[in-house]
Formats: sequence, C-alpha cells, structure tokens
Amino acid sequence: KINQFQALQFRLADMETELQAARIFLYAAASKLDRKAPDAGKWSAMAKRFVTDTGFNVANDALQLLGGYGYLHDYGIEKLVRDLRVHQILEGTNEIMRVIIARALIGR
Repeated sequence: KINQFQALQFRLADMETELQAARIFLYAAASKLDRKAPDAGKWSAMAKRFVTDTGFNVANDALQLLGGYGYLHDYGIEKLVRDLRVHQILEGTNEIMRVIIARALIGR
C-alpha cells in the first residue's frame, strides 16, 4: 500500500500542491480575461506556460510512480502524458509564451 512509503506520500503531496497552484494561476488569468485587464495577455501566456508544464511534470511523475504499469493503456496515465506534452506545443509553444511574457515585462 502506498501509505506505507513516506517518500511516495511526499511526492503525492507535492504533486497535489503543484496541481492546485496551477489551477489557482489559471483561474487568476481567466479572471483577468473576463475583466479585460490590460495585463490579461501576459497572464494568459504565464498561465498557459505554467499550467501545461506543471500538468506534464505531474503526469510524468505519476507515470514513474506506477512503474511499468504507467505505460499500460488500462491506467490512462500514458495518454495524459502524451496529451499534456502536446499542449505545451499547441496554441503557441511554451517558448513563445516566454517571449510574450518577457516583452510584456520590458515594455515591447
């Protein structure tokens, strides 16, 4: 059982914390978009980058925690990892999001 392994408990706690932080960030960006805030574009780019990177990292960690089972279609983790990797690329790569963020910060 997973509750017998403190290192796994710690990793699960970190994964949950990271997911909740990403969710809060996403809601903050959505709120700025709803209010038509002047910095909504920057916040959207930051949220896209942070949420997709965090989601991918957490899904990849889950796959590793499951070991060989993580690659089995029955568990669905392998699909999440693939899908989240694609979201780091779609609608502007996360590198492009960094360019958008940097330009907003330096006033270009």
